[in-house]
Amino acid sequence: MERQLLTTILISILFFGCQQIEVSQNIKKDTAIKETTNNLISKPEYEDIWSYIKQNNESKTEVILNDQVLSYMNMHLKDLDKFKEYLNDSYYFIYFVINELEDNNLPIELALLPYIESNYDPFSISSSGAVGMWQFMPRTGRLYKLNKSWWSEDRHDPFRSTEAAVDYLKYLYQRFDEDIYLTIAAYNAGPSLLDRRINQNKRKGDQVDFWSLNVPAQTKNYVPKYIALRELILNSDNYGIKMPAIPFEPVVEKIIIPSQVEILALSEYLEIKPELLYKLNAGYTKWASAPKDESIFYIPIEKYYLFQSESNPFNEINEINWISHIVKRGDNLWDLAMKYDTEVKIIKEINYLNNDLLSIDDTLLIPLGKTKSNNFIPYEMYIVSEGDSLWSISKKYNLEVRDLAKMNSLNENEFLQLGQQLSIGNKNIHRNMESKKRTILYSVKQGDNLYKISELFDVTIKSIEEINNFDEATLMPGQIIKIAIRAF
Repeated sequence: MERQLLTTILISILFFGCQQIEVSQNIKKDTAIKETTNNLISKPEYEDIWSYIKQNNESKTEVILNDQVLSYMNMHLKDLDKFKEYLNDSYYFIYFVINELEDNNLPIELALLPYIESNYDPFSISSSGAVGMWQFMPRTGRLYKLNKSWWSEDRHDPFRSTEAAVDYLKYLYQRFDEDIYLTIAAYNAGPSLLDRRINQNKRKGDQVDFWSLNVPAQTKNYVPKYIALRELILNSDNYGIKMPAIPFEPVVEKIIIPSQVEILALSEYLEIKPELLYKLNAGYTKWASAPKDESIFYIPIEKYYLFQSESNPFNEINEINWISHIVKRGDNLWDLAMKYDTEVKIIKEINYLNNDLLSIDDTLLIPLGKTKSNNFIPYEMYIVSEGDSLWSISKKYNLEVRDLAKMNSLNENEFLQLGQQLSIGNKNIHRNMESKKRTILYSVKQGDNLYKISELFDVTIKSIEEINNFDEATLMPGQIIKIAIRAF
């Protein structure tokens, strides 16, 4: 009897002891998850973003290194320096992306998708009309409340578009039973098409995994590209890859300014290149934020101290206020100047009007209040074409060569490069009225002509001819041409 009682006690101790240990382990696990989700920076054991991705990747999908995947891996391995640059393009954004994914309980490896979509380029525009870092099409963008106005385009905004993309990925991940390959395929091809392909296989009694589906060629390549990238990053040491130094901490800071902001004025105050400020705030497609109560900007975190100083001029309400006016039937410059309390000559100078004629539906940039025109002349980005020189460009815009050279930190006798961007303005006063312009490459398709291409990218036929130094007679399918586009 005593022996039986002792056995019972020992069993009870073992049983309840095990329960206690198991519960304790679960508590620790839940706590770690909560810390990771809410405060990534509190995890000092992760020396960089890559170590965090490697140690916290929890994909449930089997990794298949087939011939197609291996070919994409070899493509990257052939030039490791280029691959390192490719990965480093995410420097300012990937930490934010990972935070958003974790906050929505999504696999953090989905942070690799913008590499495939745009190489983390917020200015990216595809020939099909997909825009931004996540390559949102207009319809999907509207569905996820990515708005567009004359002043801004949310699909270009790297932070706003990331929030929308994560919402979309969360929907796809749940819709396709947390199968990451099907989720990625649906992001590329659309969920409706993928559903149809899955249902076709079900009716035939076939498998419904990604590899068994009859999907478009682009999607067939899309997933292997992703797997190849994932394999190289997660096992970089095995492939002799030295990863770029991207810290596991925020590198940008969100600021709110209580008025409209001229982007170049802000870049001058921050003492950073305008290109970087445009990149971080690519949602602003004009020279300034929209004229409203407040403006949201993202800046390098090391510059944030400037906004904590009492001398920060952007803490005060900016007296400069600009609007965009769409020309209607009956509009004339005199009436517009009276309506907006400005001068005809100012409207003409700002909008580069050579005469008083207006076209219906044209957009005019108009300053509110009686400002001095020479203080607020915007600048535009000029793309250097074949045969251009500082002299010819200065004559075109009625500038002195020395002023044009000084604006762009150039020598007066310096030769220009095809596709080079030059700022055009009033002496040293830089204001950007135009959208940021950039040069992209386009592969000519069967049936293309200069008119169709110009309509597709909203540029003039003349601009295509000038930057490529050809006419329509030389246009051939498969030909790669340059197009200077606006980022909207």
